[in-house]
Amino acid sequence: MKTQIYFVLGPTASGKSQFALSLAKNLNGEIINADSMQIYRELSILTARPSLNDQKKINHHLYGFVKGDVRFNVQKWCEEASKKINYLINKNITPILVGGTGLYIESLIKGIVSIPFIPEEVKIESVNMISKIGKENFFNLVKEIDSDAMKNISPNDIQRIRRIWEVNFFTKKKFSEWRNNKNKKLINLEDYKILLFLPERNENYKRVDDRTHIMIEDGAIEEVKNLLKLNYNNSLPIMKAHGVPEIQSYLNNELSIEECISKIQQVTRNYVKRQHTWWRSSNLDIFKKFDQFPDEIDLKSINLEQN
Repeated sequence: MKTQIYFVLGPTASGKSQFALSLAKNLNGEIINADSMQIYRELSILTARPSLNDQKKINHHLYGFVKGDVRFNVQKWCEEASKKINYLINKNITPILVGGTGLYIESLIKGIVSIPFIPEEVKIESVNMISKIGKENFFNLVKEIDSDAMKNISPNDIQRIRRIWEVNFFTKKKFSEWRNNKNKKLINLEDYKILLFLPERNENYKRVDDRTHIMIEDGAIEEVKNLLKLNYNNSLPIMKAHGVPEIQSYLNNELSIEECISKIQQVTRNYVKRQHTWWRSSNLDIFKKFDQFPDEIDLKSINLEQN
């Protein structure tokens, strides 16, 4: 009998990690991170990485294993996740992937588009161009370059917009054309079940606001201070993690602590909104979708054997 693979998915601050912990205890499972920011070593508080106590209870994989000066991407994550999944299956342990980064999950299940490596200087060039012409003009520029790739992309989704521009600039071929190539599958996922949590959005926002205060109390400011001492390039993904630019502005006396907290809450709520939109429009095969928070679900009430 094949080992079942589970995905516990949903937006930020919905409580996925604790639910996954309970699931792992019940299914002889171990947890694999599927969040694009929780991979970074230097950020544990701001990314809400599972506590050390929880990690002692159940083995966790792919958390805090990448240095912040590395540009980790979806292909690298898929490669690492595939290795972990196969490793656990070979030991008859249930892999449980937890996170909210939809692109990671979609790419792991459906395969990834093989696009040539984009040099660091090209990535820096896209950042410089945004600084020069502004986000709105950059959005419109990329839309003119590749309207197909830009369908359903929010003007606030700067990372994806930059990616489309960078691929076109470096390869002289549209991102949408690369995307039409046959996807490269890194793992053959057949026996998997997706548990998707999409609670009421305004309630999700309240949890974001509350969690931001807890992060500040738990030492998020000191965490960012230590990160800044490493002098990483501001164009790196870790430097754009929710809370890092805002706390940096606070440390530079550009924001009061109240303004800093408010801005962190706002950017995180904006991200949650995009996550809700992404998951609601996803065409992945969802085993069970819940309109509640994970901590409102009785694990025993879920018939995981149902087909």
